[in-house]
Amino acid sequence: MINLEEIKEQEIDLTKVYDYAEFPDKVSGRCDNCNSSYFKSSVKGGVFLRECRECSMKKSI
Repeated sequence: MINLEEIKEQEIDLTKVYDYAEFPDKVSGRCDNCNSSYFKSSVKGGVFLRECRECSMKKSI
């Protein structure tokens, strides 16, 4: 399991889906990778997924 300090030191892996409970937004409502506030959302299997439209970083909320 990766902790928050390790994420800050390394680049964000855009192929992974991060769990919001473990990795909350650095700035509320903004993408941790590119600081965009433009997201697309989807629900699949009872999981709410938020994806940044600029860089495609994903978080399950």
